Amino acid sequence: MDRDKTRRLSCTKLSEEQVAAAAARHELLYSGRAGGARAVFAFCDLSGLDLSARNLADADFTGADLEETNLAGARLDSASFFGASLKRANLAGASLRRADMRGTSLRGANLIGADLYEADLREGESTERDSSRPQNILQHHIGPSELPSALLASANLERAKLSGAIAMQADFTGAMMRDCKLSRANLRRAKLTGANLENADLRGCDLAGADLTGAILVGTKFDFASLDGTAVSGALTDAPAGRALSELPDTIEVMLAAHSRWAETAGREGQAADLSGVDLRSVKGLAHGVLTALIAPGAVFYGLDLTGARLQGAMLEGADLRGARLTGADLRGVNLRNAKLANAELRDVNLGPLLIANERLLPARLERADARYADFRGADMRQTILTEADLAYANLTGARLRAADFRGAMLQGIKLSLDAAVEAVFDETRFDLAAS
Repeated sequence: MDRDKTRRLSCTKLSEEQVAAAAARHELLYSGRAGGARAVFAFCDLSGLDLSARNLADADFTGADLEETNLAGARLDSASFFGASLKRANLAGASLRRADMRGTSLRGANLIGADLYEADLREGESTERDSSRPQNILQHHIGPSELPSALLASANLERAKLSGAIAMQADFTGAMMRDCKLSRANLRRAKLTGANLENADLRGCDLAGADLTGAILVGTKFDFASLDGTAVSGALTDAPAGRALSELPDTIEVMLAAHSRWAETAGREGQAADLSGVDLRSVKGLAHGVLTALIAPGAVFYGLDLTGARLQGAMLEGADLRGARLTGADLRGVNLRNAKLANAELRDVNLGPLLIANERLLPARLERADARYADFRGADMRQTILTEADLAYANLTGARLRAADFRGAMLQGIKLSLDAAVEAVFDETRFDLAAS
C-alpha cells in the first residue's frame, strides 16, 4: 500500500474545532495559566487545517499528517515532528528552533523566512499505527528527511542537522546555514545562491548542478562531494577576494594609522587611505577605529568587528559587510549603495545625515543594498535612503525613521514599530503599515 495512503488511513482525523481547542489549552499551559494541557497530535490527521500564528512550542506532532496545513508564523520551537508529513505545508516565518524533524517529509513545503536553528532533520523512523488497534505499529520506515522542491529562501538553518537529507531542487536562496551539518545530503540542482555556508559540513554531498553563486563558503568542508556542474561564481571562500593586502603601497597598519591622523587633523597630517576592492578579512583592531571618509568601494569586510568605528562619509559602495559587527558605529552620510549587509549587526548605529560644508546635509545611502536579517535595533536612520534595498526579515525595532526613504524596498518579514514607520516614506503597494 502507498505509504501516504497508509498514513492517512492510520491517522485519526481531527476537525478544525478540535485542533483549535487543543491549541488553546496548550497556549494556556505555556503561559502558566489554569486549564492548560500539552497539545498531543501524534498520529493525527491535521491536513489542510489552519494553525497559523499559534504557539505550539513543545507540542507533539509525531507521525502526524500535516499536508497542506497552514502553520505560517507559528511558534513550534522544540516541537516533535518525528516521522510527520508536512508536504506542501505553509511554514513561512514559523519558528522551529531545535524542533525534532527526523524522517519528516517537507516536499514542496514553504519555509521561507522560517527559523530552524539547531533543528534536527536527519534520518528518522517514520511510523504509522493500525487504526483498529492503536497500540500496534502498522508500518516501520527508516528514511531520510525529504525536502525536494521545498522553499527555504532566507530561512535560518544555523547549526541545523540535515545529514543524509534529500533536498533536490530545494531553494535555499540567502539562507543562513552557518555550521549546518549536510554530510551525504542530496542537493542536486538545489539553489543556494547567496546562502551563508560558513563552516558548514558538505562532505559527501551530491551538489551536481547546484547553484552556489555568491554564497559564503568560508571554512566549508567539501571532501568527497560531487560538484559536477556546480556554479560557484562570486562565492566568498578562504581564498583572497579582490586585492590582497600585499598589493597595497604600505602595510595596512601604517596606512590605517596615517588615515586616522589625516581624519583627526582635517587633512593637515597623515594621508587618506584608498582600500578599494581590498580583502580586509585578516585585519584586526578596526573596532572603534577612526575611518572617517575611508575610500573602500568593493572592499571585503566580511565578519569583521567594526564596533564603534567612525565611518562617517565613508565610500563603501558595493562593499561586503555580511555578518560584520557595527554596533554603535558612526555611519552618518556613508555610501553603502549596492553593499552586502546580510546578517550584519547594526544596533545603535548612526545612519543619520552628515553635516558638511555650507551647512549641507549628506544623507546615508543604502540604495539596492542587501540587508536581509540585518539588525538595526535602536539605529538612527533619519533621512536614510533605502530605496530598492532588500530588508527582508531585518529588525528595525526602536529605530528612528523620520524621513527615511523605503520606496521600492523589499520588506517581507521586517520588524518595526508603527510609531516610527509613520514618519518614514514607504511604497504603499509593497508595504501595508496597518498589518505591522
